[in-house]
Amino acid sequence: MNRLMHGYNAANRMLRKLLWWFVIVGLLASLPLAFFRQETETSANQVEFVFDYRDLLEMSDVRPNPRGFVLQQLQAMKQAGIESLAVYESTLSELRLSRRIEVFSSREATSLTQKPISPNENFTYILFTDPSSEAKIKPMIENTFAKLNVKTSPWDFKNQPGLIIEMNMEEANLKPMDPDPITLEMLKDHGFHIVVRLGNKREFVTNEMDAMLANLYKMGVRRLLIDGDYAPGFSDDPKQVQLHKMGILLEKYDMGLANIEMLKQPQKGFGVLAEETGYNVVRLHSFTEKDGEKLTESLVKEDREARIQQTADRIVLAVKDRNIRMIFLNGRAVKNLEKGAIITPLDAIYESLNGPDGAIKRIEEAGFTVAPAQKFDYSYNDYQNIARFFMLLGSISLIVLLLGYFIPEASLLLFVLGLIGASGLYFLSPSLYAQALALGTSIAAPSIAVIEAIRSVQAGRAAKAKSAVVYAIVQLVKTTLISLIGVVYVVGLLNHISYFLVMQQFRGVSLLHLLPIAIVGLYLLLFREKLNYQQRGEQVKKLLKANISVLWVVVAAAGAAVIFYYLSRTGNEGQASPFERYFRSFLENTLGVRPRTKEFLLSHPLFLFGAYLTVKYRNAVYLLLIGVIGQLSIVDTFAHLHTPLHISGIRVVYGIVFGLIIGLLLIAAWEIVTRSWKAWAAKRRAAVKG
Repeated sequence: MNRLMHGYNAANRMLRKLLWWFVIVGLLASLPLAFFRQETETSANQVEFVFDYRDLLEMSDVRPNPRGFVLQQLQAMKQAGIESLAVYESTLSELRLSRRIEVFSSREATSLTQKPISPNENFTYILFTDPSSEAKIKPMIENTFAKLNVKTSPWDFKNQPGLIIEMNMEEANLKPMDPDPITLEMLKDHGFHIVVRLGNKREFVTNEMDAMLANLYKMGVRRLLIDGDYAPGFSDDPKQVQLHKMGILLEKYDMGLANIEMLKQPQKGFGVLAEETGYNVVRLHSFTEKDGEKLTESLVKEDREARIQQTADRIVLAVKDRNIRMIFLNGRAVKNLEKGAIITPLDAIYESLNGPDGAIKRIEEAGFTVAPAQKFDYSYNDYQNIARFFMLLGSISLIVLLLGYFIPEASLLLFVLGLIGASGLYFLSPSLYAQALALGTSIAAPSIAVIEAIRSVQAGRAAKAKSAVVYAIVQLVKTTLISLIGVVYVVGLLNHISYFLVMQQFRGVSLLHLLPIAIVGLYLLLFREKLNYQQRGEQVKKLLKANISVLWVVVAAAGAAVIFYYLSRTGNEGQASPFERYFRSFLENTLGVRPRTKEFLLSHPLFLFGAYLTVKYRNAVYLLLIGVIGQLSIVDTFAHLHTPLHISGIRVVYGIVFGLIIGLLLIAAWEIVTRSWKAWAAKRRAAVKG
């Protein structure tokens, strides 16, 4: 038994020397994957502006000349840079808005014709507005209701042809049909690209969907948006046979999808269709009707211009920072009681796109072009299979290195268990495997980085430094470089197109923002001094038996409030004050890329200041704990996988540079205050002696 333990301890010591080499090998293997990702991100720079045609029809319905209004706005959209329109599946309501038909209930038809209708009848009456509508729309309506086993029959009024649909008007208005063919032809003739929105409201019939997509293909449709929560073909069938057939049809007609960002829940079936189309997917940012209402409010000129500028900034940020390639614009007519008029946001939207500081000019200056959105050029290559082995080895090694600061004797055991567990997880779920290792390395890297800085102080290297400022700068740079190891592993492990398109996301943001702080705090409290387990146990007992004062309770409550606020600011749901939003906008517009405020205003300066003070005051090492926030923020910046790598890189560099400047100013202020205090204290002592 003793011989076995001796052999284990010898192997354990040898492994601990090799772990950093394993990390470096995995790091080198991951770097080409970062290059592949950069190539993917720059493979599609076309940005498409799409306006909701149904919204345009609804706005036209409050104008004295609806068709004239539509044609006027189509021309204005072209001039503003909007070259695509979104067309939905038709309904009787939309066909009425398009002025193809007029729709009446039985009661309204009675008033119109002055002929009595049976009191038991509750049908829908339709009149076609022109021969073209009758020729193209009538067969579509008859076919739709025939499939629903609803009888239709001819009807006319004063020689104007129509139909009777034996279904109540409210329900009949909801039934979806193929997109309006007259609208499609008209938009194509006006030079617009067409994006079609299809839902899952109709029974999926393969040959009917095939015929519809073939017709849409002839009209130039190359991208489909899912309308609602369910993709066409989605059902309760576990095998999703119809959904796969829909994907095959999309691939047949070279039609891609758009993934709408910020949805509360992913659209059901989207992932299957994306995979079937070879991830022919672009990311879409939606400017909603509610957003448009803000541009219709009664505002003074300066406030109106500010909101238009904010809209332009928002669009530029979406394209440049989040790999958005489709901007979906909405709007609706709003009653303005102060002006006594019905107002639309259209002119303000056009100005935000094509004004003096408009979005289109700025995104073109950033290297993008206004054109139909294209998919990213992504292909899985054989090198990824080779890199996966080395990334597994390196990521497990990095995690074990962190655990080795607390239980060094168990490093070999943890390493073996980690390799076995991770390998088993890969065969169970490759996605879960990649996300688990990415989370582990993202927590380990910044934790190790700051612990190494603390160990430098404990080893006396701070006290021996010839220049406190140089020592502090070196520590910040070295700590950042160690944290960047975690960045490379996260990028390599989650190197799949589904992460760029936010169909999958980096999981565990809250853990990333809390665990490194807790880990480094635990190390500072119990493990920075060389103690055996019994001595550490005594320390824990002493802490648990310590008398708790009111001050401790106040401090704990304040700490909990700070943690709650800190977590509320993380992720996409984080809230910012109006002043901070203005400050962020100022940084974005001034620098092009906004550094993270918690890095350059808080964490990096205080870390630098703390490292500087440790040269003279060893207890200043506790200030280094704040540095964890900045280091984990660096990793978190790159964990936003929809953000281009070069944008994240610039953001981190800005954070370090500005953090260094503010930290040096803080050090200078400290020196001025302390030297002034010493001079004043010396004069006072001299005066007392005199």
